[in-house]
Amino acid sequence: MARDPEAPPARLYLITPPLEAVAPFDKALAAALGAGDVACVLARFSTKDPSQRKTILRALTPLAQDNGAALLIAEDAQLAARAGADGAHVSGGVQALGEAIDSLKPERIVGVSGLGDRDECMTAGEQDVDYLMFGGPDDPATDLDILERTQWWAEIFNVPCVAFARTLEEIEPLADAGAEFIALESAVWDDPRGPAAAVSEAASRSAGAIA
Repeated sequence: MARDPEAPPARLYLITPPLEAVAPFDKALAAALGAGDVACVLARFSTKDPSQRKTILRALTPLAQDNGAALLIAEDAQLAARAGADGAHVSGGVQALGEAIDSLKPERIVGVSGLGDRDECMTAGEQDVDYLMFGGPDDPATDLDILERTQWWAEIFNVPCVAFARTLEEIEPLADAGAEFIALESAVWDDPRGPAAAVSEAASRSAGAIA
């Protein structure tokens, strides 16, 4: 079932590459945020050093928020609360989701990915979760799996769905399937034209998919 033609375009959800430092990624993020409607930025880290993580967040959180985007932290609900981020994203299943909800709700956003089967998705959706994400940079799900799961979820459930697109060309079918948000990672940061051009095209594709 295609999305209601009167529904708003799916918004963009940017996933950072694993970060060890602020620079030079902060410039790439600023360019991306200025090029289109980005609803959310999910910060991931390659460093385990708490001070480095805090330094990164001190730079990226206001940058995202000043551009109208929420800043979420991957896999660290406690850091999200301490650093003043908008919330956290977990991928450890229903148990990890429950722990993040207990820690952060109702003040902050909690999202989840990496859920196994449809029963686990429905169990997660019954909790106080803000969205479910299908697919992701490290998720082995195929493009078809993500599309089918997105369509199934959007037709039945009210909890918003984030669908991960590996390429810009995947945006239209995912938006048409009913995803409220389209998640992008390397499709933006590795685009040879630069992140601004990638986000501009992504926003156009999202709007065109349901025009």
